[in-house]
Amino acid sequence: MEQTEKKILIIDDDSRNIFALTAILKSRGFIVFSAASAQEGIEMLLQNKSIKAVLMDMMMPEMDGYEAIGYIRNKEEISHIPIIAVTAQAMVGDKEKCLEAGANDYISKPIDVDALLKVLANY
Repeated sequence: MEQTEKKILIIDDDSRNIFALTAILKSRGFIVFSAASAQEGIEMLLQNKSIKAVLMDMMMPEMDGYEAIGYIRNKEEISHIPIIAVTAQAMVGDKEKCLEAGANDYISKPIDVDALLKVLANY
């Protein structure tokens, strides 16, 4: 990815997760945007066409990650953006549930940085 292509949006209702992920990704040359709710994240995607991928927390109040992914996939102008589901729910079937909801990939918490970077390299 070129520098201009390394713009990532983190959607997570926990500021500690945003802080940790932002620090890791910035140290690897990514430009990081963040949103504390799915609705805020969707608005950012609609306004900023240069975001290349989304790290989506699946367990959020109001609109959860599943609902947000469905909304993004049905919104033509942002439906193509890769979404990586991020969840502490690492139970059997959770990965499949995220992928069925429309996520491109899945990573569980606590996040393995090397695994995350490998996933992001695919997009």
